[in-house]
Amino acid sequence: MGMNKATKYISSGIAALGVLALSAAPVLAQKIDLKPTGDFSPLGDLTVPKLVSGFVKLTLVAAAVIFFFILVIGGIRWIMSGGDKQATESARGQITAALVGLVIVFAAFAIVQLIQTLFGIRILELEIPKF
Repeated sequence: MGMNKATKYISSGIAALGVLALSAAPVLAQKIDLKPTGDFSPLGDLTVPKLVSGFVKLTLVAAAVIFFFILVIGGIRWIMSGGDKQATESARGQITAALVGLVIVFAAFAIVQLIQTLFGIRILELEIPKF
């Protein structure tokens, strides 16, 4: 009994792939340098932990700036209310919300600093000490 055509094609395809895999081994063993050069060379030092820590720092700073501007706008609204009780209460609520937001942002930063000090885990740089 002979092999049918499909089995012949499959076995010859597997043999061809084996030959290709063996011949490609020296090419795959070569080192490919993907580090950026020139003005982009600092990008070669980027890692996922550095990106995440940069994002966390940026978020803390952006939140503090946003809440500060909300506080200033609330103060301007209070000044511009002209004695209107409704507008004054609205401005006071905005100022209170901005102050609470600022307290939360600074408390989060303080908690991160406390964890770094007590446990030695550098959260803002995502470096966990090795045992």
